[in-house]
Amino acid sequence: MALVTQAGNKKSMMRILFILIGFTLVFISCKPTKKIQTAIIKKDTSTVSVVDHAKEDSIRFIDDTYHAIQANHIDYKTFSAKIDVDYIDADDKKYNVNAFLRMYKDSLIWIDIHAFLGIDALKALITKDSVKILDKQNKLYTARSIEYLQEVSRLPVDLPILQELLVGNPVFLDSNIVSYAKFDNSVSLLSIGKIFKNLVTLNGDKLLQRIKLDDINELRNRTGDLTYDDYEDKQGVNFSKTRKITFAENKKLDLRLEFKQYNFNADLTFPFSIPKNYKTN
Repeated sequence: MALVTQAGNKKSMMRILFILIGFTLVFISCKPTKKIQTAIIKKDTSTVSVVDHAKEDSIRFIDDTYHAIQANHIDYKTFSAKIDVDYIDADDKKYNVNAFLRMYKDSLIWIDIHAFLGIDALKALITKDSVKILDKQNKLYTARSIEYLQEVSRLPVDLPILQELLVGNPVFLDSNIVSYAKFDNSVSLLSIGKIFKNLVTLNGDKLLQRIKLDDINELRNRTGDLTYDDYEDKQGVNFSKTRKITFAENKKLDLRLEFKQYNFNADLTFPFSIPKNYKTN
């Protein structure tokens, strides 16, 4: 296992940090709607139907499925977690870090990343207006506006979207549902938004199982595949403790998140101080 701290690979550590704060939606490839539906048919025993708004059964199925998504939406005031992160970069180098996450809904995201043997590596504080990063290995402080997230990810991400992604709620799900599929043990809805096609799949318990995002602009050659597993009912919340993400635009990257600990609505602090010996980047 390659170690970020031993290799001195600041770039990889920064990439892990960016992934954790929402850059998981950098996409592999684009597929037209018909190709997505064909792939579903070949892979699973299912019935794929284009939405006919004149048919009550189509509308009822979509409404019921959409209601199931909303019913399992995770609402909270604060959220904290310890996450074991396995990361394989485009050069097949493997990294493992621990990330400590704290969030205050609609206000703050705080992330502290520790590498091998608990070495403190990076810390970030994200608000509605700003992104602040402490690179503790190189003693650098970076401060940018919230637009920095969009500049780096080239996606319409903001604080609320990042929080939805990290807590495990669906993202970029549009109300324009164009088709749906019934599988043996799951159901899917395909929505077409202004930027993404979003294929959302729910398991037999109507919990989020997979999000497949494709860019509407086929020239972008990007896609994201997020899977959700190992659900636990804690404090009345169905929470996915294991998630796998494959993403890339020109290169493929893989990420696995295992939530070792997590808690909702506890009193939290968000310590973030800049040491005097740090340089400003």
